[in-house]
Amino acid sequence: MVTLSQVLLAAWQKRGPIAMCLWPLTLLSRLYLLWQATRYALGWVSVTRLTVPVVVVGNVVVGGTGKTPIVMHIAEHLFQLGYKVGVIARGVGGLQQGCTEVRQDSLVSLVGDEALLLKQRLGVPVFIGKARAQAALLLMKQYPDTQIIISDDGLQHRALHHDIAVCVFDDRGLGNGFLLPAGPLRESWPRHINQNVVQIKVHTGQHSFEDSFPALRQLSPQAVNGRGELSDLDTWQHQQVDALAAIAQPHTFFAALQAAGLSLGAKQVFPDHDSLQAWTPPSQRHVLCTEKDAVKLWARYPEVWAVPLQCELSATFWLTFLPHIQRLSLHDGHQIA
Repeated sequence: MVTLSQVLLAAWQKRGPIAMCLWPLTLLSRLYLLWQATRYALGWVSVTRLTVPVVVVGNVVVGGTGKTPIVMHIAEHLFQLGYKVGVIARGVGGLQQGCTEVRQDSLVSLVGDEALLLKQRLGVPVFIGKARAQAALLLMKQYPDTQIIISDDGLQHRALHHDIAVCVFDDRGLGNGFLLPAGPLRESWPRHINQNVVQIKVHTGQHSFEDSFPALRQLSPQAVNGRGELSDLDTWQHQQVDALAAIAQPHTFFAALQAAGLSLGAKQVFPDHDSLQAWTPPSQRHVLCTEKDAVKLWARYPEVWAVPLQCELSATFWLTFLPHIQRLSLHDGHQIA
């Protein structure tokens, strides 16, 4: 059965009949974006500027482009270099109101799947809140030695000033180039940014976008279950396994499993950030899922296997990115040893 979201995703790739019929509604999107820009430009709404560099990793198109693995990779790399990193996120899919810290044992139903995954993978301070500026301020209050804050998504969140914008694209590029709802764009491209903001483009697909840097992504050769047991993917090459995904682009996960030589039985697709409360495992076959899905399933079904996604940015990205971090850190008085 074809869903409305699938119809729209297909329509957003070309300027066909559906997109053209929806195009007049993009005028409302333009008016909204203009109104938001005017409010901040005239100072009617204040902008929070932190005393440490803020890096936003996000996308201008709706749907998953693979930004959260990039957030994790950047945070891990900076941590290895000696920086004290904090992460903020919106907490999509969680019921938590206001701003709060995400802990290793936080309930996924409260903080959301991506935020809990970030905490469990990174171990650094992670705070969530719809008001990202307030989440960042709370993080700095509780962890005053933090030297860099990374925001998972939030390119269109003007209330918190960011110094570096990492714009993530996949093979869709800009799609048909229309704003929502006739196209996939959250904002116009090129973006209208402050001259002091550094913008770096990254692509996670097979094809580059403009002058973007590649993000090399591949599945880990090992899966892990909720009991901490490891299993090589090769183990399942001569038997059928089931796969499930509650992510924005589930077909990419299924395709990666098949590219690894696995034969998939049932491929179960759920809406992005779905709680998976109604799902029950089959009695016969093993089930493979993404890490984001595993944080929701392991409390009930520790036998489910998660396949981590390994992400690595190119050396040329770091040659561009790190000098800006060093410059900003010196400017803000947070030089590291």
